[in-house]
Amino acid sequence: MNATSFDPAPDPASDQDPDQALAPGRVVLLTTSHRVAPGLMSWPAWQVLHAADRVLCADGAHPQLPYLREAGLRVDEASPTAQELVAACTGGRTVVVVATGEGEPALTDGLARLAGSGRVSMPELELLPASYDLPGARLLDLVQVMDRIRAECPWSSQQTHKGLAKYGIEEAYELVEAIEDGDREELREELGDVLLQVVFHSRIAEEDPDAPFSIDDVAGGIVAKLIHRHPHVFGDETASTPEEVKEHWLRTKAIEKQRESVTDGIPLGQPGLALAAKLASRVRTAGLEVPLPTGQGVGYELLALAARAEAEGVDPEAALRVAARAYRDAVRAAEGLEG
Repeated sequence: MNATSFDPAPDPASDQDPDQALAPGRVVLLTTSHRVAPGLMSWPAWQVLHAADRVLCADGAHPQLPYLREAGLRVDEASPTAQELVAACTGGRTVVVVATGEGEPALTDGLARLAGSGRVSMPELELLPASYDLPGARLLDLVQVMDRIRAECPWSSQQTHKGLAKYGIEEAYELVEAIEDGDREELREELGDVLLQVVFHSRIAEEDPDAPFSIDDVAGGIVAKLIHRHPHVFGDETASTPEEVKEHWLRTKAIEKQRESVTDGIPLGQPGLALAAKLASRVRTAGLEVPLPTGQGVGYELLALAARAEAEGVDPEAALRVAARAYRDAVRAAEGLEG
């Protein structure tokens, strides 16, 4: 049997009673996910496969075929038309079609046309997912796509961590803007752009001759960190308020980092208001009494405002952005433009 030759009824049931011989039967379209290891299918799928009168698959290289045949199933490599498939079900037969990666659109469209014509006694049609994607499964697709782009794209293949650094900053700001705008579609897209930066840098890191690491190392590291810093979730400690959670986080982080100063680890390259607020937060959390430096000029005034905002639970950077956007809208209104 091959994809160009299909016998709708290789085993005619001549001994069937007339009513059974006219029964329309059943077609089961079995779909599987390429993101799940071949052979790992649901129990209902295996039941249907073993009970079927025929199992068909148009793709002779389908990753499930070796496992189906190892389980003792006969799978015919065939690509029937919709009419041939309906004929193969005559006599109450059940035919399972193991779908290819495209999902057999030509076959399903043909079956829909036959059903809509009203001239054919149609078999029962069933779609049976044999395996499902787990949450996050599409991340595997992103890793595969990035691998290919890195290998084949003239621009992407030449990029370095330093060369991509500016894009990480740009994408982060665009994400913040999408959040501030409240645009859900834009938020989804910008999150994808930020995620791309992570995957791209991880792919580049695999090629480092001295200290390579992969996206799995990145994910494994953050998983371990999250588990370690949430002992109230994964351990024996308890936390019933956000403040207690933050206390757990800071305590475990301090043990991990073993820093000499509360200022260690604060990136000095971040925007000035955010930097001032972060420093004030570290000082306050550590219980230190460090007076703000005094001096002339707007810088010291902004430092005092940022420290005050942080103490009151206000993000000064975000607050200034809100005010700046309001100012932008006022300017546009004065120009006769929409906000």
